[in-house]
Amino acid sequence: MRSGRYIGVMSGTSLDGIDVVLAAIDKNTVAQQASYSHPMPIELKKKILSICQGQETTLSFIGGLDSQLGTLFAEAIQIMLSNAGVSPKDVVGIGCHGQTVWHEPTGDTPFTLQIGDNNRIAAMTGITTVGDFRRRDMALGGQGAPLVPAFHHALLAHPAERRMVLNIGGIANLSLLLPGLPVRGFDTGPGNMLMDAWIWRQKGKGFDRDAQWASQGRVHPDLLHQMLSDPYFKLIPPKSTGREYFNFGWLEKQLTKFSPIPLEDVQATLAELTAVTVADQVLLAGGCERLLVCGGGARNPLVMVRLSALLPGTEVTSTDKYGISGDDMEALAFAWLAARTLSGLPGNMPSVTGAREETILGAIYPVIHQG
Repeated sequence: MRSGRYIGVMSGTSLDGIDVVLAAIDKNTVAQQASYSHPMPIELKKKILSICQGQETTLSFIGGLDSQLGTLFAEAIQIMLSNAGVSPKDVVGIGCHGQTVWHEPTGDTPFTLQIGDNNRIAAMTGITTVGDFRRRDMALGGQGAPLVPAFHHALLAHPAERRMVLNIGGIANLSLLLPGLPVRGFDTGPGNMLMDAWIWRQKGKGFDRDAQWASQGRVHPDLLHQMLSDPYFKLIPPKSTGREYFNFGWLEKQLTKFSPIPLEDVQATLAELTAVTVADQVLLAGGCERLLVCGGGARNPLVMVRLSALLPGTEVTSTDKYGISGDDMEALAFAWLAARTLSGLPGNMPSVTGAREETILGAIYPVIHQG
């Protein structure tokens, strides 16, 4: 792998901000050097939400949003570099995941769409940029997601200990790092997405800080049972999902089957849904000794407590304890994936995505005369 400094950019399904990290990467190590979280402007968040749940839109609207996001990603990178005192000439490349607005990995014409113009990122920063990571895997019959398990395996696998890595972003995904077995990984279902959507609609808040609101409610057993009956939870991996499936409309349909439920009870039940669907998949895979949690959900004390209760005998802890920032995990992963792409190395894991073979991921947007 080509050694040097790389930048990773991640804007997830939670739409709470843009995570940018700078890391020194070589064949064996990933050393984080700087990070920056750029807020997502509320009007831009509303625009994204207006197209990513199956609503009608226009090519003009999508194209404009693609341009706006590309500019915003570039500005976030520039701020991070300025804060760190690092010149663009000292960075080998940028890995930008982009903002997913639709992910449909099954059916007659599987496709996924991430927007955020990488041409603008390369032009504004002066740094070679890698983007569009998912579609090559899908062209080979894979789900195109999750891609982070390969990074989890490279940094967190143990030769003798059964470990799993759980990322709780908008969607929760699980990486199975089990000695002697192929790496597997898949989306378990909603992470923070439904909890965030509910508190946004009811209280105008972006998320339930420290699960304060959910902790005031009680789990509604019948609502929980109804939500758990969704066919997605029964699917056998490889599988992946997103906001186009688990969104506020999905939640509204679940709620129509019941008389009004106290608002805080809905929030508590959504937290339980996240914990139960993760724990079920951990147990179906044979369990683990350590569940290493990253993403915004690692800071949700209610979800973390419930995971520990549902998985007796498993240490449930943040990846921070093992040297990798839980807040920056996904952005670091795309810096690492960019390094692999620019080194001509495969970035996907067929055992995770279901692709027919390993492949180099992404499209490269080069910059001339880069240092």
